[in-house]
Amino acid sequence: MVKFLIKRTLGMVVTMFFVSIMIFVIMELPPGDYAERWAFRKFSGTGAQITEADLDNIRANFGLDRPAPERYLTWIKDIVLHGDFGQAFAFQTSVNNVIGQKIWLTLAILFSTLIITYTISIPVGMYAAVRQNSVEDHALTIFSYLGFALPNFLLALVLLYIMTTYFGTSVGGLFSPEYADEPWSKGKVLDLLSHLIIPAIILAWSATAFQLQTVRATMLDELNTLSVTAARARGVAEWKLLIKYPARLAINPVISTMGFDANRIFSELPIVALVLGLPELGGLLLKSYLDLDMYVAGAILLILTFMIVFMNFLSDILLAFLDPRVKLIEG
Repeated sequence: MVKFLIKRTLGMVVTMFFVSIMIFVIMELPPGDYAERWAFRKFSGTGAQITEADLDNIRANFGLDRPAPERYLTWIKDIVLHGDFGQAFAFQTSVNNVIGQKIWLTLAILFSTLIITYTISIPVGMYAAVRQNSVEDHALTIFSYLGFALPNFLLALVLLYIMTTYFGTSVGGLFSPEYADEPWSKGKVLDLLSHLIIPAIILAWSATAFQLQTVRATMLDELNTLSVTAARARGVAEWKLLIKYPARLAINPVISTMGFDANRIFSELPIVALVLGLPELGGLLLKSYLDLDMYVAGAILLILTFMIVFMNFLSDILLAFLDPRVKLIEG
């Protein structure tokens, strides 16, 4: 197991190294740089003539005059050694200050969504498999089809309309007005948790539908294996039999796709956040990329990508604990 952990950890580190290079290259691809954008905004309409020498001075002030490889090495070294993601040019402060609270709120939405997804899909999928072709099974199948067919932002709009029209309340935002600008406290944390429920349910809608069908299909396959039949013949209690054999193996596909679920949530979050007015990183990422504020955009991409890679790493570890065959294959 130690060898397995070391290999997976090294694999994650190597993956993130190449990802960081790809992200930096993507940030360098757009024509021009932030110095040109800054000069245009500052002097547009003033009649001032900006020369190439003026642009070079501006680049020197922002540290953009150095070669790209040197800037990459400085950027990644500061992240690894000091947790410093660089300077946010447009905000005239550090990237850490710009994305600090938003990254934690985005991760809170991510993990809340994953908890709801797995809490519902795993037991309900198993129940549907055990009750195959029953009324409950057909009802859950219809629920899954709706989850596949209806986009999350439509569900967000429906909930927003219902809460506003019939209950006189709003589901938008992550804080109540009285806590929005207050420092963190126990009351603010509880207020955040109460506001996380709605966006987490909306984002878990399609993921739950997918994982429910995955668990149901895998469970049905495992229920028909010889080991289950033999256990029944030995007189093992039904609930013990289900937990020991098919249930344990039925959740393997769910665990193996945790990284995929995280990627799906990050992809769907920006438009849901736009509908509900959530303070997440998608809008900031787009604005920073259009502004050529490369360190802000690069930090957001790097953090979100790391979370996906980490979720894949975590799924591998959990699979190794649940299914020893994984370690045997690695060996």
